Amino acid sequence: MAQTAVPAGGVIAEQIREIERARLRALVAGDISAASELHASDFQLVTPVGQVLPKDAYLQAIATGDIDYVEWEPGPIDVRIHGKAAVIRYQAMLEVIFKGRRVPRASYWHTDTYENADGQWQAVWSQATAIEQIMQPPLQ
Repeated sequence: MAQTAVPAGGVIAEQIREIERARLRALVAGDISAASELHASDFQLVTPVGQVLPKDAYLQAIATGDIDYVEWEPGPIDVRIHGKAAVIRYQAMLEVIFKGRRVPRASYWHTDTYENADGQWQAVWSQATAIEQIMQPPLQ
């Protein structure tokens, strides 16, 4: 019988939510050692501008201050689990300084894929998308 992905509200889903929150705290704090443990060796980030950063380049940019997360506050985190893989999605308020340029505080969608290897959940892929407020034309 094939397994299907299901919305998750159980113990494993809450564990993944807490791991994501810990990952964000480590990134904001610039704690590269803690962040490294929470990212798989083949981790990749797709930034809001479409740049792909592998784990080493991403964590190095944080270590050197090229990426300095000032704030990263997630809202409720949706989790879907399929065997040893999970996908999470949430909106977050994010403020970052990128190569010395402050990117104003804004709302982003985040979608992350986690895998469980040897009993440890780690982020494998992450993608952030800026949420733009589009002005609606007045109704006539």
